[in-house]
Amino acid sequence: MSTTCLSCEKPPIIGRRNSLMVEITTEISIRPAVAEDAAEIARVHVESWRSTYAGILPEEILLNLSSNQHEARWWRSVLGRFCRDHFVNVAETGEGEVAGFCSAGPSRHPSLPYRAEVYTIYLRDEFHGVGAGRQLFASTVAAVGEVRGPSVIVWCLVGNPSRYFYEAMGGSLVARRPSKVGTANVEEVGYAWNDTAELAVWGSG
Repeated sequence: MSTTCLSCEKPPIIGRRNSLMVEITTEISIRPAVAEDAAEIARVHVESWRSTYAGILPEEILLNLSSNQHEARWWRSVLGRFCRDHFVNVAETGEGEVAGFCSAGPSRHPSLPYRAEVYTIYLRDEFHGVGAGRQLFASTVAAVGEVRGPSVIVWCLVGNPSRYFYEAMGGSLVARRPSKVGTANVEEVGYAWNDTAELAVWGSG
């Protein structure tokens, strides 16, 4: 599991934490995830779901999420398996904390003309809007693109504000589909890039 490690020295930046403005004064670097990151990835995953999908998914689904040993063990298993066309990258602070993660691999939708798919991208709330997401997304897409080719798709719930992030990154709305999360019936939208080289400009921060 390899990709280019990008590092960008950041001046003081204003980020977000629980609707409060906080100052981010740390360096963010992108690197491949390792098994030792499993617990932090699990925590970011659960906290991001609860924050992002509040008011979108039923409360009981969000309350049942847990970053306990089971979730961390699942991520440790994923990260411990080598697979040449699957990638999990983390955005790491200068203090060595995981600020976010992104995973990608082969497209799970062969009926669509995109060979790669971004499965997940989540950031801690305070790192939204400071460039970490752009670096993380572009780096992971570049890595999977080297193996799977230059086209990629990502799916998100219609109400997920991350869809505006994908639009800002140049993604085109190409598909809609019904889906299910737990007991909730939802609709997803797919954003795609025909040439992932277009994202290279974002990888440098």
